[in-house]
Amino acid sequence: MKCILMNKNTKVLALEYDSITGVFTKVYDVYDIHYAPYILMSFYTGDEINDTAFRMHLSEWFKGRGIPSWRDKLDLLLYRLNITAPYELLDRAFGLSLSDQYWLKPFDSDIQYEDVNFFDHEFDYAEFMEASLSKNSKMIKRIESLKTPNNTTDGMLRKAWIIENGTRYLLKGGYKNEILQPFNEVLASEICNRLGFTHVKYTLDIYKDTIVSKCPCFITKDTEFITCHQIIENKKKHNNIKDYEDYIKTLEEEGIKDVRLKVENMYILDFLMMNEDRHLGNFGIIRDVNTLKWLDVAPIFDTGQSFKIFYYDEEELHVANEGRLFYEIKSFDEILQVVKDLKRIDLSKLEGIVEWFDHLLHQYQDITGYSDTRINRLCILLNRQINKLKK
Repeated sequence: MKCILMNKNTKVLALEYDSITGVFTKVYDVYDIHYAPYILMSFYTGDEINDTAFRMHLSEWFKGRGIPSWRDKLDLLLYRLNITAPYELLDRAFGLSLSDQYWLKPFDSDIQYEDVNFFDHEFDYAEFMEASLSKNSKMIKRIESLKTPNNTTDGMLRKAWIIENGTRYLLKGGYKNEILQPFNEVLASEICNRLGFTHVKYTLDIYKDTIVSKCPCFITKDTEFITCHQIIENKKKHNNIKDYEDYIKTLEEEGIKDVRLKVENMYILDFLMMNEDRHLGNFGIIRDVNTLKWLDVAPIFDTGQSFKIFYYDEEELHVANEGRLFYEIKSFDEILQVVKDLKRIDLSKLEGIVEWFDHLLHQYQDITGYSDTRINRLCILLNRQINKLKK
């Protein structure tokens, strides 16, 4: 299929896309490389548009927009949607997403971004939501009807975009049989709200038989989310604290305000919640797609992989005590050392939050089946991290 990669209404590349393999096989022309996905900039030499490396990274970027092979219960989702592989969904609905404004326009078409984008237009989501989140659905749906941004959602957790009162919300379940992740997201939102950290607001919801977290889309039709991975992919990797410092410097050079403070806040939250999964794809920046100006650090989101208890007995908790700092796996105490001034945090604002979390977990106890003992252990962990931060 000959098509044009568009960034909103700006032409970027003329391409040949093979929907059977999910890769771009040829680049016919370059219209404006500056409006290309940020990660591709470092792989474009300008000398040979059909450079193998450029096409490979272009295809990897496009596949990376879709449902990954490690999505929880992927085989069940594919069965319910009656497809064999996630990339079969990628070019449905022009490859549009709610994280950016890139899309594939048929080469001879006069269709415009305003005609098809998911920020202005309704989209199908009921079937995908049931296939993705319901425990008991047996539906087998023809993929032709799936004109939805749910075709372009990354990450391992089961999720679905929906529309309520004109707002786009992302619903996200737990991992396998563990359902703590939605509660962690809501706790993270409460901590950020109390401490004044810029964040995505999460609430709890129940879809049929599944507890999910629910958050509004933080991207508009004039912005895009650029991950840390895209920003530092082409930079020298040091595998130490220098990668963190280089990232801070890059954002400051692009004119973003209070970069260090906002990134530090993210790691303070990760310490408090023992978040083990702050990978390079769940933080970054927001960019204006019209002017290409870097606007701000993205709000904190995706803190679900927290408070991992391997097992516990009457006397001891055995927990995951390591998180991520760029390319390194470090203890949470070590990661916290990137924060220059902890005294700026008013921890008195967290007074009563352990009791708040305890109440939240007990409120849904009939659904989760969590024992009083497990709830108690989770609250002990939260209280321990707050007290460690105070010291």
